[in-house]
Amino acid sequence: MPRRKPSRPDHRRAAIAQEAARIIQEHGLTNFRSAKEKAGVRLGLEDRGALPSNLEIDSAIAEHNRIFRADDHDELLRAQRRVAVEVMRGLEEFSPRLVGTVLTGNTSDYSVIEFHAFSDAAEAVGAALDRLGLANRPFEQRLRLRRDRSEPFPGYRFACEGFDCAVTVFPERGRGNAPLSAVNGRPMRRATAKDVETLLSAEGDGDS
Repeated sequence: MPRRKPSRPDHRRAAIAQEAARIIQEHGLTNFRSAKEKAGVRLGLEDRGALPSNLEIDSAIAEHNRIFRADDHDELLRAQRRVAVEVMRGLEEFSPRLVGTVLTGNTSDYSVIEFHAFSDAAEAVGAALDRLGLANRPFEQRLRLRRDRSEPFPGYRFACEGFDCAVTVFPERGRGNAPLSAVNGRPMRRATAKDVETLLSAEGDGDS
């Protein structure tokens, strides 16, 4: 029986992932598919083999931060997480959770601080933001709770201390059923304000 040749790394996929990561970090593009398609066009590789997965791009973003951002990325992440804690304290009655890149650490200057909150009356979250002095506008986001189906969820976009924020509102029964991540297809990580304060303490942030 002939031996199988060891698989070689696909340098084209890696190149597209790295260029997509650069586009996301430096130009604020948030859609992974758009970023990798744009990267493929720029590198002349759009018709040559499979594009990298979202997970490969996420790993390339982490590498980009490590190489090109170093200390200033850590400072940015701490600032974003401090704002996240501030917002979650203000929305405490809705059991808010931090999700997305500010939780995972793969953040950029363009990243939105994303939250999940829980209420059977989504407008109550908007009213709470108003009371906090956070001007907001409603939006709707489609998320997948199962691989074969997405559902629309209401939410609010707002700014806090110069950072763009977004809170998606789930019904009360949705506390234990996190939507699937666009990066790895698994249920999203969700963190409480206390969890984020622990992260800040571990990073040596005295303001937490």
